[in-house]
Amino acid sequence: MPTPTRPARTVLISGASIAGPALAQWLGRHGFRPTVVELAPALRPGGRAVDFRGETHLTVLDRMGILDELRRAQTGGTTMTFVDADDRELLHLPASFAGGDIEVLRGDLSRILYASSLPTTEYVFGDSVTGLRETPTGVDVTFRHAPPRTFDLVIGADGLHSTVRRLAFGPERRYVRHLGYYAATWSLPLGPSPSPSPSPITTGAPHTCATIGLNTPGRLAGIGTSPADPTRAHAFFLFASPELRYDRDDPLPQKALVKQAFDGLPWRVPHLLDSLDAAEDLYFDSISRADVGTWSTTGGRIALVGDAACGATIGGMGTGTALVAAYVLATELARSPDDPRSALTRYESLVRPYAERCQKGGDRTGPFLAPATAFGLRVRNTLLSRRRCLEWMLRQGRRATALPLPSITVDR
Repeated sequence: MPTPTRPARTVLISGASIAGPALAQWLGRHGFRPTVVELAPALRPGGRAVDFRGETHLTVLDRMGILDELRRAQTGGTTMTFVDADDRELLHLPASFAGGDIEVLRGDLSRILYASSLPTTEYVFGDSVTGLRETPTGVDVTFRHAPPRTFDLVIGADGLHSTVRRLAFGPERRYVRHLGYYAATWSLPLGPSPSPSPSPITTGAPHTCATIGLNTPGRLAGIGTSPADPTRAHAFFLFASPELRYDRDDPLPQKALVKQAFDGLPWRVPHLLDSLDAAEDLYFDSISRADVGTWSTTGGRIALVGDAACGATIGGMGTGTALVAAYVLATELARSPDDPRSALTRYESLVRPYAERCQKGGDRTGPFLAPATAFGLRVRNTLLSRRRCLEWMLRQGRRATALPLPSITVDR
């Protein structure tokens, strides 16, 4: 006699960047019915490069069935060259330093995850969650545009500034800590170099991203290229600052803050700042981290994953951690679909120490990329010019990403 099929559980996931579609794919495989709601009107294209490193990351990508596709889409890694105002090289970091085992553009990763989850996932773009009411059997959800709905579970995969976390756990100021720096990126046409010197940005390997940057104490101004579009470049600016107040939804004051922070610097900086006025894809945010005491509500119906739970803006291996966390969360929910509270407890117990270990890298990103003093700049350049020091840092990064993964049989 055939075993009765258990009705699929409904799960609302807020956020369609990385963790959300990854979780949706796994939940769909396990017989759940995921819905992903995303504030943006469509997937966000482009974006900075993200990387995966170590056996754990690669194992999750392989089990997802997307490893080969990511290898076809990979950039080949990003070289980083720090120069002075006359383009004289001060420090060169190989592609393996920032690129790990696989590096892809964030937009390409998002597109691949979306496509792999789409057969079993409902996507709702251009909308967001406005209210959550947890009950013993589910969560009543209201939206900015769509009519109210009830789901068995709600998962916040909506990043460092998570709406789900704010609604279910409390205001952002309780959980997000400023780490003393701000970062900005935007794209611009790749025209002739404004410098009379040959640009190291054009001398990288043919399938490798190249970034060249000028440091002054507490500031980094850089420009990078990518094989994905040889006609475009990407500016990357980073500066030390106390916490600033600005409208996160209005790019104009954000552009003004970047211009103010870098006013008067030589090299390519005036040219890059001039391009900022026309930029339509500015990303501007603090380098911050999220620390949440518990990743799920006491009722066991609302939980967090990825940067919403344990995020670091840059340098905390957040992309790889998000995919690992999504895999573990879906696996544990599949183990006990009728007891989500226990599943969420097991998920957090396994992933939290791992995520916090990876997250520590984000604390060092600002001081590494833009040391606060001239002495700090010299020390960084001297140490990382030594091969043994560089290799030691790469080994430490691989160790940080190691985690024994649970497994459960799924239909592929």
